[in-house]
Amino acid sequence: MTSKSRSFSISQLAEEFGITTRAIRFYEEKGLLQPKRNGQTRIYSAADRVKLILILRGKRLGLSLEESKDIIEMYHPDQDNSQQLQTLIDKIREKREHLKTQLEDLRTMMRELDEAEARCADALTTMKIVTTS
Repeated sequence: MTSKSRSFSISQLAEEFGITTRAIRFYEEKGLLQPKRNGQTRIYSAADRVKLILILRGKRLGLSLEESKDIIEMYHPDQDNSQQLQTLIDKIREKREHLKTQLEDLRTMMRELDEAEARCADALTTMKIVTTS
């Protein structure tokens, strides 16, 4: 059996990727995966497995499921996929800029928390001195 013709059960994929079968069914409901069926049994192809890898990678990169779906749907094995790659690069850059902004906001918030804590500690120290005098 070649890797392209290999099939997987939902349990096999869930175990391999450390996710729940419920998560896989959710991706299916969102149109990201289209397993074949044998009665009630879902049969996932090697292509479905690759899509799942891409979905999980997109999730780690901060892409929404819709963004991941759009990028995955751009892939065509027999064509130039430069547009797909450029779209992914653009999304990565967009996410990076967003994270830089969030990081700066967090740094500002940490400074403000440090300053507020110092003011409160000073006020508490002053209160103790006044109370004990």
